[in-house]
Amino acid sequence: MFTQLRPAGSRRQALDDFAKLLFGQLPRADQREWANTYLRGLLCTTGKKSMRRLAESVSTSPTAWYSLQQFISGSSWDWEEPRGELARWVDQRASVRAWTVATATMPKRGDQSVGVHRRFIPSVGRTVNCQLGTALFLSCPGANFPTDWRLHLPTEWAADRRTQLAAARIPEDVTPQPLWQDALDLIDTAAARGVETSVPVVADLSDLDDAGLAVARLEARGLSFVVAVPRGLEVRGEEGGPGAPRPQHRRGVTPPTTVGGLLELHGGQPYRYTAAIMGASGGFRQIPVLSAYFRLARQRQGSPGAQQVYRLFSQPDSALQGAIWMTNLTHRRLDELLELALLHTSAMATVTCLDERFALLDFAGRSFPGWHHHMTLASAAYAFARLSQPGELPSRVAARRREDAMTA
Repeated sequence: MFTQLRPAGSRRQALDDFAKLLFGQLPRADQREWANTYLRGLLCTTGKKSMRRLAESVSTSPTAWYSLQQFISGSSWDWEEPRGELARWVDQRASVRAWTVATATMPKRGDQSVGVHRRFIPSVGRTVNCQLGTALFLSCPGANFPTDWRLHLPTEWAADRRTQLAAARIPEDVTPQPLWQDALDLIDTAAARGVETSVPVVADLSDLDDAGLAVARLEARGLSFVVAVPRGLEVRGEEGGPGAPRPQHRRGVTPPTTVGGLLELHGGQPYRYTAAIMGASGGFRQIPVLSAYFRLARQRQGSPGAQQVYRLFSQPDSALQGAIWMTNLTHRRLDELLELALLHTSAMATVTCLDERFALLDFAGRSFPGWHHHMTLASAAYAFARLSQPGELPSRVAARRREDAMTA
């Protein structure tokens, strides 16, 4: 659930107060004013949101578009403090159930956008020219609020720091790293900001070759999690769940298998469950779920977490699209685990909402600061719109436009 914002006075006053809270620490008065202007432009401009159209919606000045362009792409203001304020603002108003990490694919033409590269995208089944942005969402029933972003830099972007990186104004301390490290950086930043830390992390690690390492890093941070993993992740089956005696096989250990193989092996009656899930209409429906307990095969005896028991679960041919999820919340009910896993699906739908309402993925993003500035303001506009007018949902036009761009 989330609490409807009830601003004193007009909606404009509420937006002014919101902008002042998030951007009031910017060092220059003109930066603070243009932050407010850009927010208002995102909220009231319909259709394509070019700089000219944003400016025309909120200003009569013929040069306002140029000032907005400079504020987003040319200015050097720091986006970290506004994002921290946004996270705290949402946390105070929403019943946060999870930190959901999701990656947005942004199709691009040409090679001028920062971080653009060729990448195979499983959802469209082909290689596309794109940027990848990873977001941390504060998720609650019915809404997901992006509060922080990382732009993925592929290794080829480190080949020549003097030209490519300098032209994109990428800071010296920002270097290419795995996608899962981008996710961990987001989680560490959220924890440092004092956002609610007792909720689990939900993420999709199914495309990673090193998902086991990412899981180990989550464990090292003392986090609970529900994450999708590759079908080929090596595991050892655990009979009976947490606390049960370990079965003895050759050399005293269970034989290794994969998470996909384990669920196929345990697809019979003893490991098939039924969970009751609430639908959109408020009614409950019974759905079949495959589940099994396991330990990671590559953890050495005596190492931290080596004895950790996890639970696998999957709902084939469903909204989870056959993904296999693992969790260290082994004592949670399956219906609760499924609802957490579905947050990732709803977070990806939120990306579509952001694209439709605030042109999240259409921004050119040629400079590193410009990309982060736009993502910060678009996220802020979305949070304000959802918390001041709950239930407002954009159409699916943006999703079709993005799919067309990726398959063109």
